[in-house]
Amino acid sequence: MAHITNHMPTAELQALDAAHHMHPFTTNDELAEKGARIITRAKGVYLTDSEGNEILDGMAGLWCVNIGYGRQEMADVAARQMLELNYYNTFFMTSHVPAIALAKEIASLAPGDLNHVFFAGSGSEANDTNIRMVRTYWAMKGKPEKSHIISRKNAYHGSSMGSGSLGGMSYMHEQGGMPIPGIHHINQPDWWVEGGDLTPEAFGLARAQELEAKILELGADNVAAFIGEPIQGAGGVIVPPSTYWPEIQRICDKYNVLIIADEVICGFGRTGSWFGSETMGIKPHIMTIAKGLSSGYQPIGGSIVCEEIAQTIGSGEFNHGYTYSGHPVCSAVALENLRIMQDENILDHVNNVAAPALKEGLAKLAEHPLVGTVNVAGLMASLPLSPRKETRSKFAGDAGTVGYMCRERCFANNLVMRHVGDRMIISPPLVITPEEIKVFMTRATKALDETYTAVKEGGLLKAAEGHAQDAESPLG
Repeated sequence: MAHITNHMPTAELQALDAAHHMHPFTTNDELAEKGARIITRAKGVYLTDSEGNEILDGMAGLWCVNIGYGRQEMADVAARQMLELNYYNTFFMTSHVPAIALAKEIASLAPGDLNHVFFAGSGSEANDTNIRMVRTYWAMKGKPEKSHIISRKNAYHGSSMGSGSLGGMSYMHEQGGMPIPGIHHINQPDWWVEGGDLTPEAFGLARAQELEAKILELGADNVAAFIGEPIQGAGGVIVPPSTYWPEIQRICDKYNVLIIADEVICGFGRTGSWFGSETMGIKPHIMTIAKGLSSGYQPIGGSIVCEEIAQTIGSGEFNHGYTYSGHPVCSAVALENLRIMQDENILDHVNNVAAPALKEGLAKLAEHPLVGTVNVAGLMASLPLSPRKETRSKFAGDAGTVGYMCRERCFANNLVMRHVGDRMIISPPLVITPEEIKVFMTRATKALDETYTAVKEGGLLKAAEGHAQDAESPLG
């Protein structure tokens, strides 16, 4: 058994957790009944829980632990920075070395003239910044009416009032008065679920052209920006058809609409490039960053902004900011994360070692009777589950039932693989080795086999009529 840090018995920890800790995206009744899984330590790609189980983390935390867990260098940098300058703000003509150094490094990695960084504490905060930034930009250009932002259904851009409104999760919008005014949503480029009889290429064009229709409906003079993840992550790792993003780019260029690429998941190596925009051929005006920026070692996010917007915003006072914008410890840790990624050639590892091994393993999983297909880009992938893969059918029962069963079997086999509806999603640390991918595949196959048996025995292996969208569930 692995070493366990000294702690209270699991049941006591679970009881205290349920009594006092309000969890995100969790039903507290279920939490009290079943008890949380208590994670006590982690190293590399493995987590250890309070019972001593070693769990392969196929999700890199929440898509973020790119360099793996437990890096001594990260702890050393954090400790050193805490002793030197543990905190100071960047308001009112003040700065400090870690924020300056990190902004310079991000600008050097970002494509094109994305040379300026506005720091935040998370992707949610950064997307709230983006709403204010694009509206302020157009107002300063003499076009205050150019304030509407177009996003997509089933997109995830955070869960604050602004970022949650940008997202297209309808069940999130049912709580708390979202979306805020001026945010609109078009359909997503999910060919597997919604493509019907169209080819992926024709479907991608059709979905992109919904943006043009929405711009014309609202009036081009009223539309500030379009926001999209290069590859939808929490929506189910939806890799758009090859025709989609070039058409989106053409439409935005035609109507003078800014592009915000939400790189919170795709950024910092996840797709095999520094940014998903490079992988998908997008030329954004703003990129949202977080997660992989620090590999989750410290909470930090931001907006990478092009010259035109930065110069325009900077010509006046932008009445916006956060106490922890460019926090010195977070900035120092993020800078060390980027150093590690470059010095250890982690992008080369993704492209030439890990991604090919993952793709090969997933191709075998695709032969499983429960797996409809495989969507993969770099080290993010999804496995839509289907009772009848040749017709891309969904299950006749409640959407998400089979996906949840599979997730539970993954947990039982010491593997973290999340579900979005009836789609299993994968996003391991970028440092995962071929040997660790073999362990992943062995545990995933066992979980799928057990799920398939339970689905058959439960009479759930029935196809619904026609095509319909999966249940939305961003965090599974």
